[in-house]
Amino acid sequence: MKIPERSQWVRALTAHPNEKVLAAIDSGNKTWRVIPKAVPQSGLAIIKFQDGAFHEPFYLGEIPLATAWVRVITSEGREVEGAAQVMADSAALAETLALCDAILAHRLSGWRKIADLVRSGLKMRTDQDMVRKAMLAKTQVDFSLLDAVGDDDEV
Repeated sequence: MKIPERSQWVRALTAHPNEKVLAAIDSGNKTWRVIPKAVPQSGLAIIKFQDGAFHEPFYLGEIPLATAWVRVITSEGREVEGAAQVMADSAALAETLALCDAILAHRLSGWRKIADLVRSGLKMRTDQDMVRKAMLAKTQVDFSLLDAVGDDDEV
């Protein structure tokens, strides 16, 4: 079974309601110990860019960001890790996604359910992207037509 790239997992899983992702994790994995490797955090991240003219940094704005890094110890004693960063203000969501990352990356029990959610989530995101591209294409303006008209202020 082919699984999409790991870099796409968070984007795909966040296409689903949180309850659906939690249900996929909770089915049959009650004996695992999930230990945070770092304290899950949520807050604001500052977006820093460099301007094109003077190559000086400037801050575009803030985005919500939640991060989590967990270690999972299975009932067999196997230890694996997972992590996630998500543009959201929920540390609990980041923890859930980090657990999904650990399950899917290390093929723990229930990984097929998570893989199915990733596949269907990517399909949902692809459909959304197609709609957005179609909307963008309809609202595009061709400014080259303005050159043909000329300038009314010229004598």
